[in-house]
Amino acid sequence: MRNAEFDKEKVLRAAMVAFMGKGYSKTSMQDLTKATGLHPGSIYCAFENKRGLLLAALEQYRQDRNTEFKSIFTKDKPFLLALREYLDNVLSECISCDVAKACLLTKALSEIAEQDDELQNLISENLKQWQQSLTEQFEQGKSTGELKTTRDSAHLARFFVMGIYGLRTFAQTHPHQKILTQLADQLYQDICT
Repeated sequence: MRNAEFDKEKVLRAAMVAFMGKGYSKTSMQDLTKATGLHPGSIYCAFENKRGLLLAALEQYRQDRNTEFKSIFTKDKPFLLALREYLDNVLSECISCDVAKACLLTKALSEIAEQDDELQNLISENLKQWQQSLTEQFEQGKSTGELKTTRDSAHLARFFVMGIYGLRTFAQTHPHQKILTQLADQLYQDICT
């Protein structure tokens, strides 16, 4: 039997949007076939089941976010400018209320990670890697003198991650754009001082 051919990245990104829109539990196989354009048999053949598709989508999400992170935090760009751009991207995602721009890790973590050790470990590892990448960027910002603080870089990264979690969560209450912008600005100022 021949495996079906499809654009795996495109399918996984479509599955991400479906999972972010309804959550894992409420996303049906019918929702996934509609979103991905694959027949149920193809999904089962390629990913075993809905959970397997979620795990693969989480891995694609991690890769996409890492690529975005690296494109913002380049050696050619001053640290504070990159940090502001990164935070502005998160803010833009929050303001848009676009399901496709939600955080799949946060959504899966709050919904089902406690029920699934493998999923919990995968998400925790992704979040630790993100925090470690931020720690390295804060170290670089301190070493170039752009970031003038004596605070520990790992602490700054944890604080920044906490602020982004909070911003994303608060955005779910649909506050005015001005309020979200003020909160993001405060987070940026708290990091930079």
